[in-house]
Amino acid sequence: MQNWNTLIKSLESVQGSDSEAMGQARARWNSIAKPVGSLGLLEDTIVRLAGIQRRADVSIGKRAVLVMCADNGVLAQGVAGTPGEITAVMASFIAAGRSSVCIMADQAGADVITVDMGMFRPLEKSSILDRRIAAGTADMTLGPAMSRQEAQEAILAGVELVSDMKALGYDILVTGEMGIGNTTTSSALASQLLGLSPQAVTGRGAGLDDEGLNRKIQAIRKAIEVNNPDPDDPLDLLHKLGGFDIAALCGVFLGAALCGIPVLIDGLISGVAALLASRFCPTSQDFMLASHQSAEPAGEAVLGALGLSPLIRAKMRLGEGTGAVAALPLIDMALAVYKSLMTFEDIGM
Repeated sequence: MQNWNTLIKSLESVQGSDSEAMGQARARWNSIAKPVGSLGLLEDTIVRLAGIQRRADVSIGKRAVLVMCADNGVLAQGVAGTPGEITAVMASFIAAGRSSVCIMADQAGADVITVDMGMFRPLEKSSILDRRIAAGTADMTLGPAMSRQEAQEAILAGVELVSDMKALGYDILVTGEMGIGNTTTSSALASQLLGLSPQAVTGRGAGLDDEGLNRKIQAIRKAIEVNNPDPDDPLDLLHKLGGFDIAALCGVFLGAALCGIPVLIDGLISGVAALLASRFCPTSQDFMLASHQSAEPAGEAVLGALGLSPLIRAKMRLGEGTGAVAALPLIDMALAVYKSLMTFEDIGM
């Protein structure tokens, strides 16, 4: 694994999208026999893919869903209606192909990769990649969720995973996560990244009642007060308020930029990770695609800060990468039209 300083130096030389390939893709769309621009964001997505892949002949034949699993010490503050032990249970189901994202990914022709970034309880399964940083983060209401070094290690693990996926021939990556309490950490980060109050960005997660929602908001406020994070320093924000899953996803977005691979943002958690990645490397935004707008309060604001528009607005909040996987068939259909529909010239116009 490369070291932190090498990564930061490498990010300075990341090249953005290929404007020539994007122009060719847009010209192809404009030449086929349908009203110009009539497929809206679907057309834009193919154009962006052309820019990322640096060719107008776009291909996303081999796709992987990277599900980062981790636990959060802030659960001690009663911020979730589900015990932390459920993270490992659900990770086991995902690894066995028995969860929602697995069923949806099977329909979309995507492989699901389950990664343990730091669950309370490790799982000894060959189908789960072991990238554990620690047995969950610390309670962020008492101090930093993790050390700066741990945050760096988790980011680097995400970068390395993308490099591995590229070596295996994957054309597009989908971000997913599993971690009880991670809408608390992501909302805390969103508050600081967007300059909004905790109340404005915090939702009910997996179904908190009013009392639970209030505990969640108060925990976020206390964590911000105790840690006093620097909103202009993404690493400071991440190590004080984040989770190992968010840090690894941040690394995935940075790795995608380094490797020239498109990556689909899922919901709030991966959206916050993407926004953090953009603070480390603004050019990394060129490689991000928005799949859906999360039902969480900060979902729209996070995508807006990234300058992205979602393909789907379905009020989804399941996580695991399900929203991003749901966008793959839409992109496939757009690609089919892009590649197969006759042109105006073909029909003599």
